[in-house]
Order: sequence, then structure tokens, then C-alpha cells
Amino acid sequence: MEGTLFPNRPSFPIPRTKSTQPNHPHVKFNPATLPLPPQSPSPPSLPLDSLLQHLLHFSSPTHKPKPINPPKTNLKKFSAVSVSQLEGSVEEAQSPDGSVEFLSRKGKFLLNSIVEHPLPGLNDFFDSVKFELLDVDLVSLLKGLDLSGNWKRAVLLFKWAILNLYSRNEKIDNQLVELMVRILGRESQHSVALRLLDEISVEEYSLDVRAWTTILHAYSRIGKYERAITMFEKMRKTGLSPTLVTYNVMLDVYGKMGRSWNKILGLLDEMRSNGLEFDEFTCSTVISACGREGLLDEARKFFARLKSEGYVAGTFTYNSLLQVFGKAGIYSEALSILKEMEKNNCPPDLVTYNELVAAYVRAGFHEEGADFIDTMIRKGIMPNAITYTTVINAYGKAGKEDKALSFFRQMKESGCVPNVCTYNAILGMLGKKSRLEEMIDMLCDMRSNGCAPNSVTWNTMLAMCGNKGMHKYVNRVFREMKSCGFEPNRDTFNALIGAYGRCGSQIDVVKMYEEMIKAGFTPCVTTYNALLNALARRGDWEAAESVILDMKSKGFKPNETSYSLMLNCYAKGGNGRGIEKIEEEIYNGHIFPSWILLRTLVLANFKRRALMGMERAFQEFCKHGYKPDLVLFNSMLSIFAKNKMYDRAHEMLRLIRESGLQPDLVTYNSLMDMYARGGECWKGEEILKGIQKSGGKPDLVSYNTVIKGFCRQGLMQEAIRTLSEMTISGIRPCIVTYNTFVAGYSGKGMFSEVEEVISYMIQHDCRPNELTYKIVVDGYCKGKKYKEAMDFVSNITEMDKSFDDQSLRRLTFRIREHMEL
Repeated sequence: MEGTLFPNRPSFPIPRTKSTQPNHPHVKFNPATLPLPPQSPSPPSLPLDSLLQHLLHFSSPTHKPKPINPPKTNLKKFSAVSVSQLEGSVEEAQSPDGSVEFLSRKGKFLLNSIVEHPLPGLNDFFDSVKFELLDVDLVSLLKGLDLSGNWKRAVLLFKWAILNLYSRNEKIDNQLVELMVRILGRESQHSVALRLLDEISVEEYSLDVRAWTTILHAYSRIGKYERAITMFEKMRKTGLSPTLVTYNVMLDVYGKMGRSWNKILGLLDEMRSNGLEFDEFTCSTVISACGREGLLDEARKFFARLKSEGYVAGTFTYNSLLQVFGKAGIYSEALSILKEMEKNNCPPDLVTYNELVAAYVRAGFHEEGADFIDTMIRKGIMPNAITYTTVINAYGKAGKEDKALSFFRQMKESGCVPNVCTYNAILGMLGKKSRLEEMIDMLCDMRSNGCAPNSVTWNTMLAMCGNKGMHKYVNRVFREMKSCGFEPNRDTFNALIGAYGRCGSQIDVVKMYEEMIKAGFTPCVTTYNALLNALARRGDWEAAESVILDMKSKGFKPNETSYSLMLNCYAKGGNGRGIEKIEEEIYNGHIFPSWILLRTLVLANFKRRALMGMERAFQEFCKHGYKPDLVLFNSMLSIFAKNKMYDRAHEMLRLIRESGLQPDLVTYNSLMDMYARGGECWKGEEILKGIQKSGGKPDLVSYNTVIKGFCRQGLMQEAIRTLSEMTISGIRPCIVTYNTFVAGYSGKGMFSEVEEVISYMIQHDCRPNELTYKIVVDGYCKGKKYKEAMDFVSNITEMDKSFDDQSLRRLTFRIREHMEL
């Protein structure tokens, strides 16, 4: 079995009994006999400034890419008319193409002049024809601007009318408000619409239900859900009856706001009592709300009730149901939904297959998800940017950045044009690994494909800056984002909370949370998860528990990410009982055992070296049909190696290959560690040599592990030989390397060699730490050499002037404790 480590090489020989007396000359631990360690690599220059400049350049309005198909206006161009000509030419005006016949002749000339006039000076033009504008039918003029594709000019005219009519104590016409709302709603200019409505106190106007519905949709789109609910109640107080579309918008509001399942059920009952029949949008919106909060049972029950009431689900509804189970990574149930669709003669569409791809990758089946694209093509459904982006994003989250980039190239070669979501996924993936030069290349590629950065691109940049010491960059990116005209939305604030949290700036975390509330955005599960993420990095599980309690008290249901972050927080903070509490809830069925949650449970138990916890979590993971990734396999192999469970470790190695994965350096380092711990140091070195012969490059951990194996067996000359090979290969020893030698020499009672190691460390800019000296003290005390131990501690400051008095006192106290035993 051991021969399968390197398939192209013969099986490992049975470890020979090596002589403890080396045949080669004795090498001492000093600069004269050892090769000099390589210099510490200078930190790579981080071209963050360059990256930010590129993003600024591409986000600037003057550098936005030209649309491939510029919108055509409904008006033919005709020469602009001056104000002085306007009065005398009214009778001669003709409609340019018959599309604005509802306008008077004066209205047509005004429309023409507004369209032809540059935007920056339009307000001055309005002032110059003030009386003509106030005399004309503004509703028709606004409609003409809308038909000609000039919504920006329509906004300026509307704002000008507000100012001038208010100055005459006149009120804007209801129809004008309704039309402006519809124009901006159709153009998806939700923020602009709501800012305009704030200027006129929209509650004072008798708007129709269509306009109210558009306003509610605008609030929903920008994430101001509580404001939407308030406006919905005000609309009902005016005596207007909500339409099916209005109810659908409000269902979407409650679904996105979260912790509102009972509210959703209440609205559905209200719709039934009002005699409104559910449409596909109603059903899909309710099911999608379940998916956002992991309400799998609720989604099943709702869908079952629909069918029992005679509702025939369409593709749109089935796709929403697929998304619920795909998001949870339950690909088996997703496939059963597909079968039901086919049985009911409901044709799957591109969205259906995209959801199935998502279900595969969420369950860890990345390759199967990528292969499913071929299945789509064979069935005559061409994958789109969403399909490819789903797989790219999954590879990125799995740490397979190069595979994701390769798939991105495959996407472009297939003729599928990446969209802004594709680029954002890749930028986020590269940002996590600080591959900044490649991020710049991706921004350039983005621009060359005519794809402009959006607010998510900037949010990705903010998230990337969330590392210790990058606090000022977060501030700068946020400032530059706003300077480019991107208004911060709820996702922006969530990104800021997460970034400041990772920077360790708790003051800014609180400040951003308060600013988010002040800006009118409702915190959501993602907001709480951003707070939990910051606390998990510090292991502050007590504060994290408070966040979870606050979350539940406000009606939010923690999702798989929330529980995963809590597991990480408990693991970091050393709270094993906290991990066990979540374990019990998962195994008792109170928390859904998703792919990400069970994976995190394995890794959290690994951090606390809980073998039984790891084994059970891994068994549950496999029982649910999830596919382990290499990180999970390596963690299991490592825990077996640390417990000297040779057969189980090799079983994991076999499973890695059977899963279509290839062992990596972490895998081999764990095997070397197993042999080092078991006293089979030569077998550990055999693996090291095998890595080199197969074209691999051992790292610092690899060499330290082999050195540890030799030192534990007292083979100090073999350890020094390995150190020489390591430094020749360009790897600089670290404090762990030197402490391993100190432990080896101390265990053999070779204290003069210990002092040589410490002197060598100091000469080569690796300061001994307290553990270094503690190892030596323990070595003296083990041999009952208490006086020598005291002398050694007394002389530390002569060797190492940086060592502090408090540490010296602890070492002295340690010697006295040994003497009293």
C-alpha cells in the first residue's frame, strides 16, 4: 500500500536499521560548517494603489465602455430652435415622425430643444423658457422625453417643475408624479426615484395603485424594506386595494427582509380572502423566501398545499424550488424535482439547468457540475454566463483558483461572454489570495469586453482590504467608491462591517452598523454574519453568542453560515463545549446538516484535536452524499497520523485517489509527520525524497518534519544534513526549526551544542523565544542539573539582550518547581 504514494516509483523498502553513528564527518552547528541560511524574502510590493487606480479609471463616467447597441430614439433629429424663434414658429411646427402627436406644436418645439440641448446647461435653458414651460402640458412633455429615451432630461425637467411650482404655491400634478415614477421604475433608477419622492412628500399625492406599487418595488430593490412596509400601510389607508402585483412586490419585500414567514403567510391568506389567484410570481417568490432562510420544510409544505389546491406549477415555480434545495446542496432532491418536471410535461429551461449545476457544486461535486454543462449542450440548451460563473465561483471557494481561471478561459473560448458577475466572482477569488497583478489584468479584460464595474465590484474591493493593517485602505476605497457615483447599499455596509472587523477595528464596525441603520437599511442575516466573522477571527465566542441571541430576539434565523462561523469561533477560542452544543443540534435534526456546515464541523474538531468528533462528522458528511474535498481528506489523514493510526491514514490516502483527487504537499507532510512521530524517521525522509524525484517542491513544513523525526531519534547529524539541504534549496529555517534542534540536543544532554544553536539563531536574525529557553531548562532539570539550569538562565541576557525580565522570572520559577518535585 505504501508504494502507492508515488505511483511511478517502486514500493518503499522495509526501513533499514541505520547506525546511530554517522559515517560522514561530524558537522557542528555553526557558520563555518553550515551553509548560510538564505536572506528573509522582502515582502512583495502590493500594487493596491495601482489596482485602485485601474478600478477608478474604469468606473469614471468618461471612461465607461460604449454600449454595443446604442439605444435608438423615437424622434428624428431636427434643428434646435432658439427661444426667440419659439413664439413665431409655433404654427409651422410639424411632428418629426408621428410618435408625439399628443403634444401641441409648442410642446413639440420645446421637446426638440430639450433633447438637443446639452445636459449641463439644461436648467439654465428651462429658466430661459420658464413661462412657455409652465404654459405647456408638462405631463405630455415628460411623456415625450420618455418616448425619446431621455429619462435623465425628464428628471431634470421634473425637478425644475417642483422648484418653480412650489415658488408659486402650486402643487405638482398627480399624473406628473405617477408618470415620473413609472419612467424611473422602467429604467431601474430606483434610488433616483426615491430621492425625488422625498423632495415632494409623496404621501400628500393621490396616486393610483400602479404608481404606489412601483414605489414599493423601488424601496424593495434598494433594500429599504421597513420603509416599503410603512408605505404599503399608508397606501392602504388611502382606500386603494392592492392588486396581485402589489401583493407580489410585498411578498418579495418580506422574503428579502427575512424573519417574516408569518407575515408572508398572513399576506397569502389576505390574497385568498380578496379573491386573488396566485400566479407563478407569487409562488416562486414565496418559495424563494424559504430558500433565503433555509426553510426547507416550509417550502415543501407550501408547494404540497399548492398542488393539493389544484395549482399546476410552471417552470418558474419549479426553478424556485430547485434553488431552495440547490442552495442547501441537496442535489439528490434537486434531481427528483427535475424528474417531476419531466413527468408533468413541464419543460426545463436554462434556469433549471443552472440551478442543477449550483446544486452539484454546493454539495462539493465541482467536477460533476462542470461536466453537467456538456449535458446541457447535448440537450440543446446552451450555457450562459450564469452557468459558467456558478462553477467558477465554486472552484474559487474551494481554493482552486487556477482551475477557476482555466474554466474562465474555456468559457470565453466557447463564445460565452462573461458578465459583471463573472468578473466580480474572479476578482473576489483573486483578492482573497492577494493575487493583485492578476486582478489588474482581469479589470483590463473586463474593460476590453465592454463590462463596466458595478457596486458589487467595489464591495469586492472593500472585502479584499479586510486584513490587519489595511484599515486606511478600507477608508480610501469607500471614499473613492462614493466619488465614482456608487451609493452605498446594504451589501456595501455589510462588506464594510466585515472588512473593519477583519482589520481589528471594532470602533469602525460599530460606526458602520450605526451608519447603516441611519441610512435606512435594515440589518439582515448577512449583517450579523459579518459581525460573527469578525469575532470568529479573534475567537471571541462570548461576544459571538450575544450576536446570535440578538439575532434570534429580532426574529432572524441563523443560517448555515452563522453556525459555521460559530463553530470556527468556538474552535479558535478553545471552547469544545460550544462545538458539542452545535453538534447535538445538527445530529438531533434541529439544524440542517448542509455541506458547508458538516465540513466546518470536521475542521472545527480538527482544530481541537477531537478524533471522535471528526470521525462522526466525516461519517455524517459522507452519509448525506456529499463529496469531500482535499482539505477534508487531509485533515482526516492528519488526525490519524497524529494518533499513529497508520491503517486509517493510508485508507484516507486511498480515498483521495478514488475520489479523483491527487495528494498534495499537505497530504505528504501529514504522512511524514506520522512516521516522525512513530520513530520511523527514515521512512519520513523517503517521502521527502519521493516528492523531489516526482518534480514536487518540499516546503518549510516538509523539512521541519523530517528534522523533527531525526532529532527525536537522537540522529543529530542526519538532522543537520537535512538542514543543509533545506538552506541550499533556498528555504530559510524558522523558530520551529531551531527549537527542534534545541530539543534534540537537550534530550541528549549536549548543552554546549545547544548554546551553539542559540548563538547561530541570534547571528542570523531569528531571536529565541521563551519556549527555546524553556526547552533547555527542562533538559537540565530532567538530568537533575538544577545548578547548571540556574547558571544558564542567569547567562541568557548575556547571549540575548532582548530577553525580558518577566520571562526570566518565569524560567527561574520553573526550575524551582522541578526541584520541589
